Amino acid sequence: METSEYLVLAIFILSGSVSLVASICNFDWFFQSRNSSTFVNRLGRTGARLFYGLIGVALIAAGVLFLFFGYRS
Repeated sequence: METSEYLVLAIFILSGSVSLVASICNFDWFFQSRNSSTFVNRLGRTGARLFYGLIGVALIAAGVLFLFFGYRS
């Protein structure tokens, strides 16, 4: 793998970690932002936390799986 691929995987893992930690800790700065307010309005705060927690787990899993197993083109 090239350096740019490692950078993309690191971004996946980092953004997934932020999303997961924000959903677990119920950070106001995360759920009151303009981007997440759409989901908070539609799903409620608890539903948005669950949604962002699942997205965080998926991003972390994708980053780790691609890191260890790579992808075939």
